[in-house]
Amino acid sequence: MALFYPQAPIFRPPVPFTTPIHGGLQDGMMVVISGNVINTCERFSVNLQCGPHSPPHDIAFHFNPRFMEGGYVVCNTKENNTWGKEERKYEMPFKKGHFEIRILLKNCSFMVAVNGKHFLEYQYRIPLARVNTLAVEGNVTLLCVSFQGANQNVCTANSFGTTYAAPPTQFPHNTNPFPAPWQPPNYAVPYHVSLYGGCYPSRSITVAGSIPTTAKRFHINLNFTGGTAFHLNPRFDENAVVRNSYINYTWGPEERNLPSSKLPFSHGQNFVLWIVCETQCFKVMVNGQHMFNYNHRVPNLQQIDRLEVDGDVILQHVQV
Repeated sequence: MALFYPQAPIFRPPVPFTTPIHGGLQDGMMVVISGNVINTCERFSVNLQCGPHSPPHDIAFHFNPRFMEGGYVVCNTKENNTWGKEERKYEMPFKKGHFEIRILLKNCSFMVAVNGKHFLEYQYRIPLARVNTLAVEGNVTLLCVSFQGANQNVCTANSFGTTYAAPPTQFPHNTNPFPAPWQPPNYAVPYHVSLYGGCYPSRSITVAGSIPTTAKRFHINLNFTGGTAFHLNPRFDENAVVRNSYINYTWGPEERNLPSSKLPFSHGQNFVLWIVCETQCFKVMVNGQHMFNYNHRVPNLQQIDRLEVDGDVILQHVQV
């Protein structure tokens, strides 16, 4: 039986960058783009559009930061080869260097957060069902592009600033959609980050890095208060990838089976690991290949609220 996944994250793609959105956009989905603004950048753009660059396409959402004249952001829609009325915000949420953009599709609007703060809302002018492509252009470099699937759980605006059970249903004006202040990433190991809202079906986590030539083992843990729901532990000294859970101060039975005898990680090589939370299990892919499933041993997924990475690994990027 074929395995179904949300769209896999794309790590360090070249710019200009275009990718199809598998299955198109849906209400409740979130697009997450992280990268760096180059020092010489005057403008860049993120487009959610109805087809690739050629032939001419309609653009449902054109998000265009411009660093001239003190800095401002232009939003617009292009239909039938004609641009509509611009919406400008005379505020610049970007600085030269690292950024993260989150675009939430909700309530007939594109809701945009930059570096952890709600920035603007742009009403749909083209039906969402027509949008099937993401494009990024300009003087930026991209670290990771990912798509968080639509979630069926309910979350109210009152839960902003605390812990919420699912991706927020809206980005209220003048309200921070992220419970903690956003900080530029620091990937020193050991690495810890909170998973606000906990885990839920369709949530995905991306961990990218490289393996030192002398590495013996490292681990990636999805933790809850008092335990570890999912312990993923590549062991080069045992030629194994061990999976387990630590519940009630006790380790459970290990799982070690892999689709082949070869480890999905190699000394001196880069890797991109993708964990997708589904209803019954965590599904794990490494470098685009499905490796294994790990059935949930902690049924309350929402309480799984912290990611930990430690051991013999060089972290390059984490996206939650």
